[in-house]
Amino acid sequence: MSSSHLYNCKNIEKFLIIGLGNPGCLYKKTRHNLGFMILDQISKKYFFSFSKKKFGFIYKFIYNGKLLFFLKPTTYMNNSGISVKYWMIKEKILLKNILVISDDIYLNFGSFRLRKKGGSGGHNGLKNIEKEIGTSHYTRLRFGIKKNHFYKKVDSYVLGNWKKEEMNYLFSRLDIGIEIIFSFIINGLQKTMNMFNRYT
Repeated sequence: MSSSHLYNCKNIEKFLIIGLGNPGCLYKKTRHNLGFMILDQISKKYFFSFSKKKFGFIYKFIYNGKLLFFLKPTTYMNNSGISVKYWMIKEKILLKNILVISDDIYLNFGSFRLRKKGGSGGHNGLKNIEKEIGTSHYTRLRFGIKKNHFYKKVDSYVLGNWKKEEMNYLFSRLDIGIEIIFSFIINGLQKTMNMFNRYT
């Protein structure tokens, strides 16, 4: 992290990293809060705390000469786009520098997929973001939560808590997610996709 005077530099490149989830202790350990969990891991690694602001918990800092905004929307999953749109406009962040982190019921547990655009795949958070910002052309990092024994209704599964036996593997994979996020910021989308998508 660099000194805070860079916050006032008009030419500094800005990034908005959004982790999707639902606020409150009731949802903290649910599969649907995967985006929140990754941002919480980043906050532990870099020793910062989120502040409650309009439509979200947010933290900003300088990394490698870039101004990063980490956002956990408080609008609840189905209205995530309200928070994303507000902070994009407020901080004048370019669409190409937006990264949305979400769970994905159709990817195997622990796998990641980084994409520069795409459909919502039935994910209500992604669906609302597309509605609010008017495009599906934004980068998203999806984390697989599908298990072989998955048989429940989607809502009850994604809003269910992680099992104890899943937790150790889960956190080891979150560290890879953090690598992907910072590679996107430093190396760009295409290079990061080439580096990680084939192995994760």
